[in-house]
Amino acid sequence: MTHTVLYDPYGRIEDLPLDREPHEKLLRAVLAWAEPGSIRPTDCAQIALQLTGHARLVAAALRLQTSSLPAESGRRALAEAILGEAARRLSGPVQDTVQCCQNRARLLRALYERLDRLHGAASAPVQAPPSELRAAPQ
Repeated sequence: MTHTVLYDPYGRIEDLPLDREPHEKLLRAVLAWAEPGSIRPTDCAQIALQLTGHARLVAAALRLQTSSLPAESGRRALAEAILGEAARRLSGPVQDTVQCCQNRARLLRALYERLDRLHGAASAPVQAPPSELRAAPQ
């Protein structure tokens, strides 16, 4: 199998907006495959490449979000664990199998879930503790 290397010396590919909807539809379709034997290997290879490329973009967006969290944050630790797993799994070769496609789809889903949680946490207002937990004036 051959591949094309993208020349991106300034890292602008990571600034592209995430085209989320079609990729979520693709990952749901891949995870719902009932008869894996009916999927051609060439189709599997192309789908796995598509999911891999998009997972790299989502991982870059997650890495950017994670970098703004405090070092001792539990949310940061979890995001870094997911990013480490993503780096490990994405470094492997793309195979022309249904299993490879489904593994990439699961990884992409996990990256999106973590990214959504960080976005949700970042937009949630910080609440003051209940009055019974506040320190009494001295």
